[in-house]
Amino acid sequence: MVPAVENEPNDLSPRDDAANLAHALEAARRILLVEDDEDTRNSFQQLLGMALGVDVDLAVDGSQALAMLLKQPYSIVITDLRMPKLDGMKLIEEIQTRRLPVTVIVTTGHGSIHDAVQAMRLGAYDFLTKPPDPQHLCLLVERALRERTLQDELTALRSQIGERHRFWNILSKCPRMYDIFELIGHVADTTTTVLIEGETGTGKEQVARAIHQASSVHRNGPFVPVHCAALPESLLESELFGHEKGSFTGAAGQRKGRFEIASGGTLFLDEVADIPLPMQVKLLRVLQERKFERIGGNQTIEVDVRVIAATNRGLDALVKEGKFREDLYYRLNVVKIDLPPLRQRPEDVPLLATYFAQKYSRPGQNAYHISNEAMERLLTYAWPGNIRQLENAMERACVTARNGEIRPENLPRDLLPRQGRKGSLNVDLARPLTDQLSELTAAFEERYLRKALRKCRGHVGRCAKISGLSRRSISAKIAHYKIDTAAYKPK
Repeated sequence: MVPAVENEPNDLSPRDDAANLAHALEAARRILLVEDDEDTRNSFQQLLGMALGVDVDLAVDGSQALAMLLKQPYSIVITDLRMPKLDGMKLIEEIQTRRLPVTVIVTTGHGSIHDAVQAMRLGAYDFLTKPPDPQHLCLLVERALRERTLQDELTALRSQIGERHRFWNILSKCPRMYDIFELIGHVADTTTTVLIEGETGTGKEQVARAIHQASSVHRNGPFVPVHCAALPESLLESELFGHEKGSFTGAAGQRKGRFEIASGGTLFLDEVADIPLPMQVKLLRVLQERKFERIGGNQTIEVDVRVIAATNRGLDALVKEGKFREDLYYRLNVVKIDLPPLRQRPEDVPLLATYFAQKYSRPGQNAYHISNEAMERLLTYAWPGNIRQLENAMERACVTARNGEIRPENLPRDLLPRQGRKGSLNVDLARPLTDQLSELTAAFEERYLRKALRKCRGHVGRCAKISGLSRRSISAKIAHYKIDTAAYKPK
């Protein structure tokens, strides 16, 4: 399901807002190097710029660094502790006092380890002794950049939940969902029948409600849902069309059907594929003529109702199998919405997880913070149960979390790393060793590629550089595992 958010969409389009966010986060991936020694400044700048491919700005002392931090965002500050005017310790105190969102790494001589430890107590991320090992320096900065980027994204997501990336009652920053939002806008002022297809838990009813809410200016009737799979054929007919008193055993009085109740509004037929064939004939007639009679009655009732049907099975395949009427299929399939599963919307996982962490936080307490390790677990899971499963996982995490932070151990046990689920290490002597080794290798290889692409934001060339393979080899493997690199690029 898609989380309900009451507010209407704001003036900026989700596409524009996603682009602005990606630009802002990319602009913030800058390093500020604060060092009074010119040779050290220049060597650090060249090393980090070439090794990590990020912009490195320079400051000669803490005063200049603070002015630069107030002027534009930075991801990392690497600062010496002993400097004129404003030293590194005072700079860290200013950063903490002003709550500037930046990660601080300090550099110090061998004789000042005590000062470095004190700096970490003030909030520094880590420290390096001079002269630092180049490889260790790059690894430390790379790790700090990765964690800072994730923290910045989570911070941005919290503000977006209250302001952006929502369309009526749907939260998303996925381009495929934006196409659906635009389609909803096109059908809002019509009575066109809509068919929504998608896996269980993807939010079909919430999309139907979004269509209904977007149409409220033109149609002020109610939203009336009917779960077709939950009702036997005898009750489904009465539920849809109503009945007259005495029309069958137990009909003690007249009852209006859902079509009649929904007049002027929307009738949502959930799991429409489960409607029995005899009922499909009657439903087709109502959709064509917009009129019907109650069971046991002879008075024709005309209705003005938009019908939205939903199913987690492909109706076209059921038509070929003879399990669903072709004429009814075409009547329902005037406008079709294919709702993508959550695994094809990876950019929505942090957004939705953050929303659910806020939703299920304890009353009177701040929203739970999702740790980097827990978020990594959420991002690498396939989510067969889609958004409904994610919501349940976050509700459980909020119940078991302590000290305001959600850790991996707070998540359900079935959210295991990919290699723990696919390509198990259990030995099956009934199968050849080569087959099992191939599965293990493929599972690890796919997980490695996805993690590398996430780090490189979908850039194949950088992924190849990290892996040590050629760009051609990486491209072939991406195609083999059917990985959509666009899903990892900033939107």
